[in-house]
Amino acid sequence: MADTKSLGTAPVQPDLATAKKPELGDLVVEYLESIGVEYIFGVPGGAIEPLYNAMARSERRGGLRPIVARHEAGAAFMADGYARETGKLGVCCATTGPGATNLITAVASAHADNIPMLVITAQTALPQFGKRTLQESSCTAVNTVAMFQHCTRFSSLVSHRGQLEGKLLSAILATQGPPAGPAHLSIPMDVLSSPRRLRPDEYKPLFHSLLNVHDMTNLPAIDSLFEEIEKAQHILVVLGEDCGEAMGPIIEFVERVHALMVSGPTGKRWAEHAHPQYRGVLGFGGHASAAHALNDERIDLVLAVGTRMDDLTFGNLNRNKALQEKLIQIDLTAENFHLAPLARLHVCGTIQTIFRTLNERIHKEHRQRLCLVPDRCSSHLTFNEPDKFLSDAIPIKPQRLMRELSLRFPASTRFVIDAGNSWAWSIHYLLPKGRGLYRIAMGFGAMGWAIGASVGTAFGSPGHPVVCLTGDGSWLMSGQELTVAVAEKLPVIYVILNDRALGMVKHGQRLGGAEPVAFELPPVDYAQMARAMGAAGHDIASIEELTQLDFDAMCRRAGPTLLNIRIDPEEVPPMASRMKTLGR
Repeated sequence: MADTKSLGTAPVQPDLATAKKPELGDLVVEYLESIGVEYIFGVPGGAIEPLYNAMARSERRGGLRPIVARHEAGAAFMADGYARETGKLGVCCATTGPGATNLITAVASAHADNIPMLVITAQTALPQFGKRTLQESSCTAVNTVAMFQHCTRFSSLVSHRGQLEGKLLSAILATQGPPAGPAHLSIPMDVLSSPRRLRPDEYKPLFHSLLNVHDMTNLPAIDSLFEEIEKAQHILVVLGEDCGEAMGPIIEFVERVHALMVSGPTGKRWAEHAHPQYRGVLGFGGHASAAHALNDERIDLVLAVGTRMDDLTFGNLNRNKALQEKLIQIDLTAENFHLAPLARLHVCGTIQTIFRTLNERIHKEHRQRLCLVPDRCSSHLTFNEPDKFLSDAIPIKPQRLMRELSLRFPASTRFVIDAGNSWAWSIHYLLPKGRGLYRIAMGFGAMGWAIGASVGTAFGSPGHPVVCLTGDGSWLMSGQELTVAVAEKLPVIYVILNDRALGMVKHGQRLGGAEPVAFELPPVDYAQMARAMGAAGHDIASIEELTQLDFDAMCRRAGPTLLNIRIDPEEVPPMASRMKTLGR
């Protein structure tokens, strides 16, 4: 008699991927999802495979998903850009050995700029430590945990499954600071693939309670600050990169006390360029109007707010005792106070709380003060060589290019600026239409940062165009990340300032009297390269060709566009302050 079980419909075979029991990699993903992480940027590999398996399962249920970069440094730059755009934790990952070491430059960049980032690297399976396994990077080989200790707030190996949750929590908390920054976890492959415990997790409630913002403002220091403000007649506020959420109260304060405002190069992100009390950028690439405001003898109090007092803003501050004597440094973390040891006062605390408190007290006092602000603001910013701002010359003047980019892109456009001459030209001449739309990473100065960061920015701001301003030198290092924007259909516009040189090197050599050597780059058809990688590409040799482009169509396009702009290679960028700092 035939077996009746063989008759009728054959039994459905289970999907091995979905039927697999949860692993510790799934636990990592669930924790990250619970705090709002949407993407993990990385490059896969053998040892990190359990984490990618967990991300695949997460993506199927509508959770976070992996974004595959073309190089691990590009992945960390993307996580950096995403964190800057959203205020959320940026997350990147890589496999063991060279995958981990490839991350280091980009992680160091995030560390220098205090960007909250979780860096997850795989590690050789624990039983294989010290056995010269392929790509081993344990403490007995190329010690990646030790490498990351110098460019993160926290770097640790998860040496057994019982450590995972506690160390993951510690790493995430370390990213939040103050000061914020990257944290690194090295997780062996066999730990990631270990079966997950089924009991309810004891750590999950801690993630939300401990990630709340804690206000540790020094209230007695605010009393001292208010006393100094009461005595001052003319106040200058220097905006730094950490002003962000406090800009509303800061602007209110400036208007109440009739202060002037300038920004550092990175603080330019938060400036309102059209504000009548704003005088431009101080320091590298800066404006004469800002330097004049700082050096005005009538200014008797300078409030440096959320700025790290670096040489790109203040030059050699140790030599400027006169400035320090009228300087008050206001910062979220005391870590930066040693950079201005002779300042009149240091105030540590949440910047938003400090200025809200000041505004409340000023409102009660109804205090009037003298005003340095002119009735009309037609010349509140002064530019170098303003005639070139309107020049139609060929090759294109970079000054004119900055003007056109400012005017032609929509008000919501994010501008992401790469290291090199793009810094100087954009700091001085680019005027985004809104506050918070200008992104620049000057702490470490890594070339190629903006190419990856613009992709992360686009993921964090769907529906808004992102313009990456970069040089031909940076593009030859990292331009392959364009294909991520192609694959993900992101409206990123890459603008290459093509001067066939490492431009900052070339002009730095000329200004400093060095030998003219090792700056030339070969002629490359970057527009054709972009088209070969699936993007739109345009070669632009004149302002007329630039103005004929359909900028609205570029911004609506489901994918990236590259503009190869042939700029005048002999135009000297406004970088004299940097040469002075270098003693050249």
